[in-house]
Amino acid sequence: MSGAERRALVCGAGFMGHGIAQVLAAAGWEVRLYEPALARAVAGRDRVAANLDRALAKGRIDAATRDAILGRILPAAELPAAAAGAGLVVEAIVEDEAAKRALFTALDGLVPDDALLATNTSSIPIARIAAAVRPERRGAVIGMHFFSPVPVMPLVEIVRSASTADAAEARVRAIVAELGKEAVVSADRPGFLVNRMLIPFLGEAMRLLEEGTGSAAEIDAAARLGLNHPMGPLELADFIGLDTLLAIMEIQAEGLGAPHHAPPAILRRLVAEGRLGRKSGAGFLDYPAG
Repeated sequence: MSGAERRALVCGAGFMGHGIAQVLAAAGWEVRLYEPALARAVAGRDRVAANLDRALAKGRIDAATRDAILGRILPAAELPAAAAGAGLVVEAIVEDEAAKRALFTALDGLVPDDALLATNTSSIPIARIAAAVRPERRGAVIGMHFFSPVPVMPLVEIVRSASTADAAEARVRAIVAELGKEAVVSADRPGFLVNRMLIPFLGEAMRLLEEGTGSAAEIDAAARLGLNHPMGPLELADFIGLDTLLAIMEIQAEGLGAPHHAPPAILRRLVAEGRLGRKSGAGFLDYPAG
């Protein structure tokens, strides 16, 4: 790829978006990191800088590489200018269907006709997002689901709707390989592959806590030591974000009609209390400042 094809737009500079911008920039892409408020876009770039500084301190990259990667990420708050000439768009905003559809409708009138429109959704059917763009563009809409932390996790789920073109899948496969990651392809079903397996597991851990079968520490230790998981399920839930998990569980429960995908009462209560996990300082576990 060359020219405009090497320009990417990442919409959303938060938990996932800044990591996606980092790996694209590390692979040589010119990245516009978009948020409607410029301060949030700048904060996302600052998080990339912090990631790179840690890598520099550990000797994993040199100063020139750090500066080159960061120099390829430009914070942006004006969507028309950010979208101009983008060959790849990766949407990584809040896990809300209405918000994603509104963004894709706006992008439809702004990006080049041959641009890929990828969504990082972890649960919303791609066909429903693709319906927000013109019929002739729906072949270029595809799921490109990264995992957190994006610079570390090696997997990307590619999700095809019935409208996704073979050429779009091939282009995304090539990009995933360029990023040094592995791809798996999922049909357009709620939860795709990973969350279809993960969500019932996390939900069952929450129900164990809810019914008093074990404490949070015991449940997490059981998974780490008995199942050889690197992180316990409640710790993982806090890492993902409990509000994000609640949205995913609601989508999967609705789409699959299966009670074991539904959010437990304890999850709803914690979210209502503002205990959202690591990002708020407390969830199933508490996280001291710093």
